[in-house]
Amino acid sequence: PKRPAPAAPEAAPVSVAPEAVAQVSAAPAAEAPTSAPEPAPVPAGTPPPPEAEPAAPRLSPDEAFDALYAHSAPGLVRQTYLLTGRRSLARESVERAFQLAWHRWPEVAVDRDPAGWVRAAAYEYAMSPWHRLRRVHRHPDAPPSEPARRALFEALLDLPPAYRRTLLLYDGVGLDLPETAAETEASTPAAAGRLEVARAAVAERLPELAAAASPAEQSELLQDRLGGLARAEHVPSPSPARTVRTGSEDKARLWTRAAIAFVALLIGATALTLHTAPTHYEQPLSPPERVGGVPPRGGPQKLTPQDVRLQKVLKEQLAHGPERLVPRIP
Repeated sequence: PKRPAPAAPEAAPVSVAPEAVAQVSAAPAAEAPTSAPEPAPVPAGTPPPPEAEPAAPRLSPDEAFDALYAHSAPGLVRQTYLLTGRRSLARESVERAFQLAWHRWPEVAVDRDPAGWVRAAAYEYAMSPWHRLRRVHRHPDAPPSEPARRALFEALLDLPPAYRRTLLLYDGVGLDLPETAAETEASTPAAAGRLEVARAAVAERLPELAAAASPAEQSELLQDRLGGLARAEHVPSPSPARTVRTGSEDKARLWTRAAIAFVALLIGATALTLHTAPTHYEQPLSPPERVGGVPPRGGPQKLTPQDVRLQKVLKEQLAHGPERLVPRIP
């Protein structure tokens, strides 16, 4: 980027005496010049002033996003495929990243590297461990049939995700070490250590990489091999930019409606709770307890079997008993 031009030095403040101000105020109006002063003569041989360059046409947000998408999306899908080994996940990650970029376009448009912003978002989504729970992304795609590309493909997928990302950014994309460390959220020594370990692991599968004399030759060879692997594999093309923008707007609209529905449900539940809640304190009833020491209830005892037989006999002889004795007078 061009360095900004130095600012012009400010003019020193000029002090004007009160007498001069009075003289200017008292001067007659007729002495004021009625015509503009003639311009100073231009010396012969002076080149004409340079004409101002026409300003570049200002792009609308839609046009700027479409230009960034057309420039970065196809290559970013291939890079994400090398990172994950899954074609459908690579395309999905790139489209999700651009949807997020369109949702935050005022922030992305003024970023120092909009393509890097989208790349970081796509890599973060592609490396999420939650994709292992999805059946369609549980296993990587079939490796290439060529032995050299197959060995490089398997060596990449055997690396830990952080090491694989560092190797791809430095040797595949071409970032320098501080930029790679910043994008992977690591320190520069940590990124250098990851890069060295990743190169050693890949060199065990690729003899030509192990035969390279210097790290610069290893980086150049890896960049060539990674680019060839990404171009040789058939990776699905991303959706049109308009479809991505529409999907981002639909998703934002859906989340807005869901948030409004949740707030309305929360307000309704709160209102129902306030309406049905008791307005005064009701003392709870104490649990019942068994009372002891009370005498048993009184009353006739239960008849025994002998009493029952006697009662039956008396009832039968009541009507057929002996005749009443009549007293006699002596």
